[in-house]
Amino acid sequence: MCYGNYKRTIIMVDFENDIKNCVSVLENEGTILYPTDTIWGIGCDATDEKAIEKIYRIKQRPKEKSFIILLAEPRDILNYIAAPPPDIIDILGNFEKPTTVIYNTPLGFPDMALHEDGSIAIRVTNDAFCKALIKRIKKPIVSTSANLSGQPSAPFFNLIDDKIKERVDYIVKYRQDDTTSRPPSRLVRINEDGTLDILRP
Repeated sequence: MCYGNYKRTIIMVDFENDIKNCVSVLENEGTILYPTDTIWGIGCDATDEKAIEKIYRIKQRPKEKSFIILLAEPRDILNYIAAPPPDIIDILGNFEKPTTVIYNTPLGFPDMALHEDGSIAIRVTNDAFCKALIKRIKKPIVSTSANLSGQPSAPFFNLIDDKIKERVDYIVKYRQDDTTSRPPSRLVRINEDGTLDILRP
């Protein structure tokens, strides 16, 4: 076996082991440190209030600041948003870059997952690991930057504060050595007529 094939095999073994371990943790009110389609994030089952409370404690973050929620596919939005625009699946599927959308009518999330105005920020992820994990647990997951509140976000795993690493229940091994630059997601609000208000380009 050549080195390239061996390395790919190791990566896929890490990937699958990480998915299994993450599922076990998330199903038991736990928190994970994991790679996303933007930067590394702290995550949990987005429908689990106790797990969300843990993330607030880990980050030492004020509870009036909400988190981004990740879904695996555009059609999943129909399960978590009341009365979305009729063409919402096409809108989400046509985004060319990671885009987080703010919705005013969330369904099935605990109050602690919502912004103080009752809205919620959701992104359909294109990251292979995140997609696989969300589909395996059949739940949306929280995605918040892996930093203490008020501190800058760490663009790569090796720059994440040790306090964060010590406080989460599981740290994903997959992509720890990846130093590919990934900018934050675009932030938008979809109006009733389907037009976009760009809140962060």
